[in-house]
Amino acid sequence: MTAEMSHARTPRGSRGTRRRLIGALAATAAWSVCLAGPAPSAVAEDVQAKQWYLDAMQAEEMWKVSTGKGITVAVIDTGVNPDTSSLRGRVLKGWDATEAEGDETDDYDGHGTSMAELIAGTGSGGGLQGLAPDAKIIPYRIANTEFQHSNKHVNATDSADAIRAAADSDARIISMSFGSEFAMDEEREAAAYALSKGKLFFAAVGNDGAAANKVQYPAAYLEVIGVSSADPSGEVAKTSQNGDYVDLASPGTNVPTWCDSTFQSYCGSTGTSQATAIASASAALVWSLHPEWTANQVLRVLFDTAGRDWPDDQISTYLGHGLIRPSMNLLKKKGAPGDPDVSPLTKERTTAAGSTASAAPSGSASPDASAAASSQPPQDKTGDDPVVAGSSEPDDGGNGLGLIACGVVAVVVLGGATLYFLRRRRSSL
Repeated sequence: MTAEMSHARTPRGSRGTRRRLIGALAATAAWSVCLAGPAPSAVAEDVQAKQWYLDAMQAEEMWKVSTGKGITVAVIDTGVNPDTSSLRGRVLKGWDATEAEGDETDDYDGHGTSMAELIAGTGSGGGLQGLAPDAKIIPYRIANTEFQHSNKHVNATDSADAIRAAADSDARIISMSFGSEFAMDEEREAAAYALSKGKLFFAAVGNDGAAANKVQYPAAYLEVIGVSSADPSGEVAKTSQNGDYVDLASPGTNVPTWCDSTFQSYCGSTGTSQATAIASASAALVWSLHPEWTANQVLRVLFDTAGRDWPDDQISTYLGHGLIRPSMNLLKKKGAPGDPDVSPLTKERTTAAGSTASAAPSGSASPDASAAASSQPPQDKTGDDPVVAGSSEPDDGGNGLGLIACGVVAVVVLGGATLYFLRRRRSSL
């Protein structure tokens, strides 16, 4: 077991059988309630026509029942530009955790704004259509590798501080499409604190599945929902990382996002970042319909209704509990919410159960928050068992939607101090 996995692991479900499960669903298990029709034609220039998952997940039908109204999502990312045509009126006051020049509305990459639009975009002006268009966004800006290169002074614990601030805010859901292969105690404790505050915390599992496939944090912390990326057929993308910390799969293949921070055009992209945003929006739809539920109940229903062709008591290293399908609850009233006070992640009673946040939005991290964290020591959900490939090959992301891929390559710099080195490894996913 590596140093990054030094904490004891608490099993979640039938983790012992997880390694043997398949990495893709059979054709009978679709994203929607019934078999979805073909994805929209790639010939259309309209960016919304390239959001294939909206039809596959039966978004139009779901919006007749729930649009995410009343739900706020904290987006921990590169910042969120509130002035794109799709986000006007959707972005609330947030916080810049980097302590560098600018604020949380200065998106230095375009990534955070893309994630916000995938969650709550209105689609106005030809922009991205969010899956939960009436949800609100609270942006928290943290630094990626390139931002650290260009700024001398960046808060060394910005991700942990942002998680704590989000936990103390009115947001019910935290969406973080960022990750690092190194665990940090401050970040681990912040994830436990978020769970104790009754939040749902989604994080990307990473995009290096075809290569090193190293465990990613915060997705691997026990209290966080790790999200992998899948295509219209239900196959996991070849680049999507796999392992014992994958909890759900969500659409992430050939999903349009802003090309860069100029916000002039959208490009096609594949990644667990997009999958995480769409999973967060799915949770917002369910929670909006059932505002009296706790985070535990919302997550339990998402797990219960996920598309899979393996036994319910087993978990796939590629797809977790399966393909996220909010339509099963919204349109078919499926899913058992269960005990409001027991987490489906930790199997423990949560410290502060409740369907609403217990504190007003915070402009900074809570210095005494660690005292309110889970009574159990923060843990990760990774094991030292080898990951065994499933019975079918993961998809390579090439589903013919015709989008031009563009992305940001995180530069790894080997530096002096350990914390400095760890932070240089962080990137958007």
